[in-house]
Amino acid sequence: MIIECTAEGDMRLTEPYDFRKFKVLLKGAASVDSLKKTNIIVVDDGNALVPIALVPALPGRPTEGAWETAYADMVRKARDHGWIDDGANAIRAHIEREA
Repeated sequence: MIIECTAEGDMRLTEPYDFRKFKVLLKGAASVDSLKKTNIIVVDDGNALVPIALVPALPGRPTEGAWETAYADMVRKARDHGWIDDGANAIRAHIEREA
């Protein structure tokens, strides 16, 4: 699952059924500063905290209930691995860049 972000702060969910890969992808001129226009918290240059409630609200998210169930399971597994920040109610994600 990839959250694509533009320099303008627009976001879209791609590969929504790949629950094993969760990342924020900065496209084109987007930078970590671009994420400051969103609800995503930049931890450092390579990591971010994505609010759990943000992902289901993004364009590109499937609408069937099976996806919601799988997403909830992903969040549970992320919690088991220590990838959830309870204070921010967010999932840790890697930040990658694409020219």
